[in-house]
Amino acid sequence: MTTAPWGSQLRQTDTAMVASIDSLATRAGVDIMKAGGNAVDASIAVNAVLSVTAQHMCGLGGDLFALVHTDSGPPTCLNASGRAGSGADLDGILADGLTSMPHRGDIRSVPVPGCVDGWWALHQRFGTMPLPDILDRAIILAEDGFSASPLLATAATGVRLVPGSQDFAELRAAGDVVTRPGVASVLRAFGSGGRDAVYRGRFGDELLAVGDGEYSIADLDSLNADWVDPLGVDVWGHRVWTVPPNSQGYLSLAAARIAEGLDLPPEDDPLRAHLLVESARQAGFDRPDVLHEHADGSCLLDDDRLVPRREAISPERAAALGDSWHEGDTMYMCAVDGKGMAVSLIQSNADGFGSHVTLPGLGIFLHNRGLGFNVNPDHPASYGPGRRPPHTLAPALVAHPDGRLRAVLGTMGADAQPQVVLQMLVRLLVDGADPGHVVGGGRWVLVGGSGFGTWDDVESVEVVVEEHVPAGWVRGLADRGHRARVGRANFGHAHCIEVVDGGLRGAADPRSLVGEAAGF
Repeated sequence: MTTAPWGSQLRQTDTAMVASIDSLATRAGVDIMKAGGNAVDASIAVNAVLSVTAQHMCGLGGDLFALVHTDSGPPTCLNASGRAGSGADLDGILADGLTSMPHRGDIRSVPVPGCVDGWWALHQRFGTMPLPDILDRAIILAEDGFSASPLLATAATGVRLVPGSQDFAELRAAGDVVTRPGVASVLRAFGSGGRDAVYRGRFGDELLAVGDGEYSIADLDSLNADWVDPLGVDVWGHRVWTVPPNSQGYLSLAAARIAEGLDLPPEDDPLRAHLLVESARQAGFDRPDVLHEHADGSCLLDDDRLVPRREAISPERAAALGDSWHEGDTMYMCAVDGKGMAVSLIQSNADGFGSHVTLPGLGIFLHNRGLGFNVNPDHPASYGPGRRPPHTLAPALVAHPDGRLRAVLGTMGADAQPQVVLQMLVRLLVDGADPGHVVGGGRWVLVGGSGFGTWDDVESVEVVVEEHVPAGWVRGLADRGHRARVGRANFGHAHCIEVVDGGLRGAADPRSLVGEAAGF
C-alpha cells in the first residue's frame, strides 16, 4: 500500500458524520444533525452551501441524484435530473450543421434544472427540520460572503466575461470574499414557498427569458424528481447499490461484477491495475450505444452480458474491445446520522461552470447536461422535448447481505466516476482498507476525447495515473498494451463514510483542497 502525499484523511466519530468537498458545507451539515435534524436534512444543508461556494461544480442550475438508506431493505432512490424543454428541436440542431450537442453558450444543452426539485422531494419525504432552518447557513454565506476556495478562484478566471458572472468579477485569489445575493434570494424563496416559489418565481422567470422558447410554463410546473427503483448487484460478499439509467451508475456495478471473477493480486502489483482497467473498459466501451433514460439496468448487468466480457480479459495483454461478444463537473457528498439513516448524494453542473449560460440577474450558472443527448434521430437518447439525457452522475451505497449499511461512497469525475468507484470498492471490500486509503490512494482513470466523450473512440483511450500510485503501474500497464502515462486528469473528488463497531469512520477527498469529513 503506497502512501499518499497528503497523508491519511481518516476521521472517526461516535454518532454522525458528513463528508463533502468544502469544510463550510460539511460543518453546516454536522450542525444540522447536532440540532436534531437527520441525514437528509443535513444533505440538503450541505448541498445548499455548496450551491453558494462551489458554483464551479454544482448549484441551483444543475441536477441531482440520491440514495437514502433507512432500514435493512434496498435504499430509496431519487432521480432529480431535468428534462429537455418543450421547445427542444433536433431539426434545428441538424440544420445548424452540428454533429453533436453544443458544449457551451447554447441554451439547447440546458434541460430544466432538477436540483431544487430534488431538494423538495427529499424534504417532503424524509425531512424533519423546517426548510428555513436547513437553508439558513447557506443564505448567510451568500449574503455576508465567504472566502473563495483555491479551486473556485482558479476556475472563475474562465467565466469573468460571461454575462451573469458578476458575483465573481472581483475574485482574483483564494481567500477573496465572494457574495452571492441572487442565490440567497432563491434560497429564501425556496425556504418560505417551496419549489413553486422557485420555478414560478424569479428563477423560473429568468429561465423562461433566457430559454427564448426552449421552455414553457408547463415544463417548469412539471416536477423533475422521480422516486425510482435502485440498481444493485452482489459483489465481494456485499450488495452494492447505485441509481439506474439514465445514470451511468450501472458501469460501476458492471465493472465490479466483472472484476469479482478475476484473481486480483495485491494493490502494489501492476497486474491489479491492469485487471481493473480491463474490467472498466469491458464494462464501458459500448456506453454511447446502450445508455438512455429507458435502458433496462438489470439487463445491462446480466451475467449473460458480463461473463463473456470477463472471459475476454487476459492477464497478459489489453483486449481489443468488441472481439468477444455481439452486443469536473460535479460534487459528491455523503452523510450518516445517529439513527442509521444514510445519504449518498451527487449534484452537478455537468462540466465546470456548466453551459456558460446564466440567469443573469441572479448570477446562477445553468448546467450543460444536455451534452449527453445524441443528435441521431434514431438513437434512443436523441435530443427531444421532455427527454432526459444520459447522465454521468453515479452515487453508490454498500450494504451487508442482511441489508445493514456498510458504507456510502461516490465521486465527481464525469465519465471517470464509475472507474473511481470501482477502485474504491476494491479497496474497501477486497483489501479491507479504511476510508482514508479508499479515498486517498492513487488512482487511474480512462481518458478519451473529453471528460464526457471517453468512449467515442474506444481504441484511443489512455490510462492516466496519479504520481503517487505504486511503482511499476505505468510500466506494467504499458507492457500489457495500454497507452499509459502519469499525468493530469480528472481524478475525482471522492468521499466515503463507513459504519464500524463503535461508530463511523470516513474521509473527504484531499484533492478538493478544502474538503472535510467531520461529525460527532
